[in-house]
Amino acid sequence: MKNILQNSDKALEKKINWETIQNAMREKFGDDIFESWIKKIELEEEYNNYILFSVSTRFIRDWIVSRYLDQILQIIKNYKKDILRIEFVVKDKKVEKTNNFEKISDDKKDFKNNQNVSFIKDSFLQYNRIDPNKNFDNFITGSSNKLAFEASKKVVQDIAHYNPLYLFGGVGMGKTHLLNAIGLSLKEKNKVMFISAERFMYQFVKSIKSNEMVKFKEYFRNTDILLIDDIQFMNGKEAMQEEFFHTFNALLEKNSQIIVSADRPPNKLSRIQERIKSRFSGGLVVDIQNPDYELRYKIIKTKTDELRLFYSNQIKITEDIQKFISKEIKTSIRELVGALNRIVSFSRIYNKTPSLSEVKVILKDLLNLSENKVTIDSIQTIVCKFYKISKNEMLSPRRSRYLVRPRQTAIYLAKMLTSKSLPEIGRSFANRDHTTVIHSVKTIDKLRKEDNELNINIDSLKNKILYNQENEI
Repeated sequence: MKNILQNSDKALEKKINWETIQNAMREKFGDDIFESWIKKIELEEEYNNYILFSVSTRFIRDWIVSRYLDQILQIIKNYKKDILRIEFVVKDKKVEKTNNFEKISDDKKDFKNNQNVSFIKDSFLQYNRIDPNKNFDNFITGSSNKLAFEASKKVVQDIAHYNPLYLFGGVGMGKTHLLNAIGLSLKEKNKVMFISAERFMYQFVKSIKSNEMVKFKEYFRNTDILLIDDIQFMNGKEAMQEEFFHTFNALLEKNSQIIVSADRPPNKLSRIQERIKSRFSGGLVVDIQNPDYELRYKIIKTKTDELRLFYSNQIKITEDIQKFISKEIKTSIRELVGALNRIVSFSRIYNKTPSLSEVKVILKDLLNLSENKVTIDSIQTIVCKFYKISKNEMLSPRRSRYLVRPRQTAIYLAKMLTSKSLPEIGRSFANRDHTTVIHSVKTIDKLRKEDNELNINIDSLKNKILYNQENEI
């Protein structure tokens, strides 16, 4: 086995040997992982202290970054210690057939040759932030984001008509996607600068330290389209806000288009100068609201179809599961797609269609199921309905067999599904002693191991209580 932990002067060569790195990664990860994922990585460029890789889809990039990035970086550092980080760009590719052989070509121009996308050389900005996979065509619209979508399209058609365009909404609602789509549509004929507020701050501070403020101003003020993401992070730093204000005004004077995104409206921005907030409010301010069920389901269905196409229809996700995810994951589109990716991974790893119960286990940390929503009263009501008895009968002192088992079951579920103490549970069952609660819990625990029918009933009741619906176990 080759020694991938070489520690010699050879590690300091000018350029890394990509074939050697690939062999080391194959040894590290094994043939299966290498062929499925690592082999899809292509070396784009090597800079002073970082390497730029490319992959064909965002899904592959996210999978590699979340699972293998640290190990890949460590392998590279074994051969070249100067490399401090790895960055990925998604490059859409197509196959062109030419004279009986296949030629792979970039669908988009190589970002290094694109003169209309601004970046500062030898800096933290030395990469093309515009992602060809985030365009208007694959932005899925609904009632919650249609206005933002139409406003973004209008900017592309008529530059400086809405200036600035200010998009705000919660995390993972598609703001960055729309900014990217605008930049992608305009970059062929305009000089586009796409940057996050955090990177703008970084470059500002770095320019001051290196005495390059003239170059900084030149880059940001000589642009046709300025897209700034997450402007809320530009808080504090009075000198930096001063520079941004003057840059903003300079761009407006020359009819350059400014598009800004944030997680809140302009008047809610904290530690941002009032005059800057006033400039933002003077343009078109659009709220991207939380996606409704119809939009969430539309997104899940579209993404599922894309993944099935990518994996040659190996993905096995039922329509019931798609609807369940769409109903339960409400916080953001990004979280919605992340939940789908988990289900897809489960389906591929185990080569099976997950049941609804398995989906709930996989997504248990994402589901909006706070224990505070489960009350002892609701448990009693559902158990009584299941066993066809009244609540008065359950809480009575009578010890008939047809009452004892439902009562013990309700007490058991109250202990399992709420954070109430034993005395509190006892008081909710007609002031019974906490020892009665302990006895009921132990009895049901023991019976679940012996009585399969009871076990099924308990699981069914848990689903009704937690999800307010009948679910198969």
